[in-house]
Amino acid sequence: MRFHQTIVALCVVLAAIAATNVRAEVSEITIAQQYGVSFLPLMVMQKERLVEKHAAKRGLPGVTVKWAKVAGPSVMNDGLISGALHFAAQGAPSLITLWSKTGGQIKAMSALTTYPLYLVTRNPDVKTIKDFSSKDKIAVPSVKISTQAIMLQMAAAKAFGEKNYAKLDPLTVSLSHPDATLAFLGNTVGVDTHFSTSPFYEQEIKVPGAHLITTSYEILGGPATALVLTSSARFRDANPNAFKAVFEALSEAIDIINKDKRAASKLYLEVAHDTMSALDDVVAMISDKDYAFTLEPHKVLATAQFMAKIGSIRLAPASINDLFFPEGAGKGD
Repeated sequence: MRFHQTIVALCVVLAAIAATNVRAEVSEITIAQQYGVSFLPLMVMQKERLVEKHAAKRGLPGVTVKWAKVAGPSVMNDGLISGALHFAAQGAPSLITLWSKTGGQIKAMSALTTYPLYLVTRNPDVKTIKDFSSKDKIAVPSVKISTQAIMLQMAAAKAFGEKNYAKLDPLTVSLSHPDATLAFLGNTVGVDTHFSTSPFYEQEIKVPGAHLITTSYEILGGPATALVLTSSARFRDANPNAFKAVFEALSEAIDIINKDKRAASKLYLEVAHDTMSALDDVVAMISDKDYAFTLEPHKVLATAQFMAKIGSIRLAPASINDLFFPEGAGKGD
């Protein structure tokens, strides 16, 4: 009898310790994103309260989620390093830069969206990368560190030789996609070229004389992950249930989108307050063969190897698994 009471008491203590460990996790999760339909999985997570749902299932009821909108990766990078942000949806180059800068403490939870980026211009004299001159201004989310900036360097390295990878950097200006689109459409502040993304590209290509120069798929030689969801090892270690809840919420959001893209497109227009895109156009964008919402990364390692070669990062990762937490790399590259 005394042995049985001891076992029961021990179980109560262990249960209390486990409950305390769960309660010790964060009560608020902050997730940052930028602008565009490519961030649709996060919009679904926000609208359907999927993080809260999965957190509750993991013993974290009452968790709140703050959704931050930022213009480019610089703010996200600082936020992740300081701990002000717990997760950030950003381009592969930002992930790679942070992974190198923090000695592998910041990695990707998973891929988010695979889609092409479009280098579009309204300058009739620019047909290829080699045709740009000092008269042109190329809008990218953040100079030197955004995905678009790195893609431009890769294209320049191919066109002008590896040592001249930065040849077009002086032409770049930092603008959020909405601001870059307004500048492009209105032909203001000298911006005649934008390394764009959907749905902004679809608006810009309709401008008389606007034409496509190249895409990230062409530069990288195939479909490439444009967005990943990053976090820190510190957050993951201290908040394993919250971390898994976000991963499960992202996975469910992607399933929801892929099962009904029309409904997902309606949700995008509502959450993004996008009054310039028609529903059918958004459905067509995310249903295109080159567009995919998936957890599996592609061409991320190739981007990292290029960045190591030009000295943007100190050391190239040995494999895709170096850049991703165990939840996320899968069979990707």
